Formats: sequence, structure tokens, C-alpha cells
Amino acid sequence: MNKSQILDNIFKAYDVRGKVGSELKPEIIEEIGSAVADFLPTTGPVAVGRDMRPDSEQLANAIISGLTKQGREVWDIGQVTSDMVYFATGHHNLAGGVMVTASHNPGEYNGIKFCGQQASPIGIDSGLLEIKKLVEKGDFSDTQTRGTVQQKDVMEDWLSHALSFIDVDKLKSLNVVIDAGNGMAGKVIPELEPYVPLNIEEMYFELDGSFPNHIANPIEPENIKDLIAKVQQSKADVGIAFDGDGDRAVLIDETGKAVSGTVMTALLAEYFLEKSPGSTILYNATCGWIVPETIEKHKGKAIRTKVGHSFIKAEMKKNSALFAGESSGHYYFKDNYNADSGLIAALVAIHVLSASKKKLSELVAKYDVYHHIPETNFTVEDKEAVINKVASHFSDKKQDRLDGLTVWQKASWINIRPSNTEPILRLNAEAKSKPELEKLVDKVTSIVNS
Repeated sequence: MNKSQILDNIFKAYDVRGKVGSELKPEIIEEIGSAVADFLPTTGPVAVGRDMRPDSEQLANAIISGLTKQGREVWDIGQVTSDMVYFATGHHNLAGGVMVTASHNPGEYNGIKFCGQQASPIGIDSGLLEIKKLVEKGDFSDTQTRGTVQQKDVMEDWLSHALSFIDVDKLKSLNVVIDAGNGMAGKVIPELEPYVPLNIEEMYFELDGSFPNHIANPIEPENIKDLIAKVQQSKADVGIAFDGDGDRAVLIDETGKAVSGTVMTALLAEYFLEKSPGSTILYNATCGWIVPETIEKHKGKAIRTKVGHSFIKAEMKKNSALFAGESSGHYYFKDNYNADSGLIAALVAIHVLSASKKKLSELVAKYDVYHHIPETNFTVEDKEAVINKVASHFSDKKQDRLDGLTVWQKASWINIRPSNTEPILRLNAEAKSKPELEKLVDKVTSIVNS
């Protein structure tokens, strides 16, 4: 592949992602670092962090080399979670942040996430395309002085910040099983443990980017089977699974049932509205009915957004939203520079559980009132044509095109939206009864496949 083909492959909607060696070549990554240095509109240092993948240090060094070539000062914050890069950038008012990670992708992949000043998002509509064009041209500004690199440790400041979202004194000594999936949570949680009264049982805390136990993607049921078994075996109060770069967390109740992103969003929304009545809360287009119902019940303003962190962060800023949730397990906080954090979400949920004097299954039961399917993918060549075909079939129903196509019926809804990078349509559906849900999904499936 030539350079242009590689860039087309690795620049996605929200980040850079590609195969190690064949696509993510150090010389291209260095040029991406130079492009970021020239793109960022404000002067000042750039934070660079990395995950535990075998080549992440090499790629981070290439980014740092590209940044310093263009005269940028760099804070090398070492092995961290993605939310720690966002925090370091916002808290220290840096010019931007770069995180070398492929998040939950398998070990043969790696990638880069970017943010600007105050952890503002850099996606395809907010600068990523400009960075790509700079790399394609290879035409970087002339700089006389090379930037310097400082090693910085932000762990203590980060933990203090994350714990500021709760009242630690009100935490009970709950029994918690945490599956780090051999990802970066395995470095952060041991540092957190002295500050909280939780009895934490650790699973897969060894940092290993080859993921010897399971892929660090807790949304997939296959990847939380070990955690579920351990929660049941240990009779734990709660289980928590983090993804590879630690910015997502999935909770498991004491019976071994995973708490969905929709239910978690509703639970967290209620917590924040109790603290700040009348606030604006955002939720994405694939969250279920219980989210806006909970927000409105607790006198908040509910705003529905497109899926994806760059859209949500921009909408949070625009609407001065206090909190936002996605069904995929990303949760965003105004007081965290509008950025997402798995650790903050997990801490708030444990705080709510401690205060409730209930079991987690009892606590979430009031939110878990509708039936929904896991997000289902269809391989489709002409995505727009298929979406239009589904829309035509439901032409007598309420619809919108906020993100793909959403169709509402009295007892159910569907959202079908295109992948930004693959010939795939993603289906989400919810209904008031299981038979209604199955009937709807069968109908949509037959339309897509016809």
C-alpha cells in the first residue's frame, strides 16, 4: 500500500486505527505528530499517553518526535487510561492531548485518539480531516527550535479528581470484583484502592496488550463470562469490567446480569439531577425510552444526540449539559471537561449503590422495564438504499434521520444506522414486550435481507 492508501485506511470518524506494522508505520505516525503540532490552534505543551500494547511505546515515541520536530513542548505522561489524557489536557490547560491506543480492538491493532485545548474533541468534523491532509502533503511549518519532553505523573491528581464526583465517606465496604481485561485499568485500580473502603478482587490486572484471557471489550457477552462466574462464586455485591484503555465500564449485578448502557445512563442521570435539579442531560440515539423518561421525571432537560464522542462532546459544550450517556457504555461529565470516563462512571454507580441500601439488581430494576436487543450488524453494500427501503416500509410511522433512521411505534422503536468505516448497518430495537420486540426485529431483518 502507498502512503495515501494507508491514510485512507487508518483515519476513521473519531480517531486513527489500523494494523500494527503494515499500516501503523513509525514514520507515518511521526508525521501525524508533526501534523497535530501544526494543527492545534493554541501554543503550549501537548500531553502524550499510551496503553499497554507491545508497540504503543514505539508509536508514542514517534508521535513525540513529530511534535517536538515542530517545536512543541511535550508532557510524556506514560502508560495511562484515555480519560487520564483528557484530564491532563483539561486540568493543566494544555494545547492538546494524544493517546496511543486501539481501545477494545484485538492485539494486532493499535491507534491514536486526539483532543484539543480543554479536552475538546478532534474527530472527522472537528480537525481530524485537516490533520490527515497535512500528513498527505507532508508540508509542515518551518521551525527553528526543537521542543523538549518532560516526564509527568498525573495519577494522584487524576484519582483526586475522579473521587471528587462522590462522597467517599459514604461508600460502604462492598465486595467488588474488577476485570481489567489486561488493560490499563489494571494500573489505575491498585492506585485507587487505598482511597476507598471497597474490598476489591482483581481479575486480569497484568498489563498485556496481547489480551491472553479475552478481548477487553465488555460490551460483548463472551468477554464478561469470567467476571460473571467470579461475581457469583465470590457472592460479590458488584462486578466491573473495563475496556482496554479504561474509558468504558460495564457493571454486573450480584446475580451475574450485566447492566445495560441504557440503564446505567438512566441511573447516573438521576444521580446528577438530584445534585443539580433542572440540568440538561444528553443521551444518544440508541439509548432506550427509560433514559428520557427518567430525565423528565426528575425535572431535567433531555436532549437526544448522534452516536459518537466527538458529536456528544460538542453538544455538551453547546448545551452546557451536566452529563451524557451512550448505550455503548461511554459516560461524559461536564466537570470532567465534557470527556468520558469509565472510572468516574463506576465510582458514581458504586456510590449510588452504597447509598441505596439495596442490592444492585434491586436498584436497577426500576430502570430495566423495556425489552431490547444487543446491537446487531448487517453486512450491506448500499447502506443508504437499504435505510431508505426500511423507511419506506414504515412510512406511516413517526421517523427521524438524526443518526441513520429511527422509527417509533406505540409499543416499540428501531434505529438503523450506517457504520462510518465498513459496509455495515447497525440495528438497535426496543419494545414494551418480548413478543413485540421479536416481531419487529424479524420484520426489519427480512426487509434488510430482501
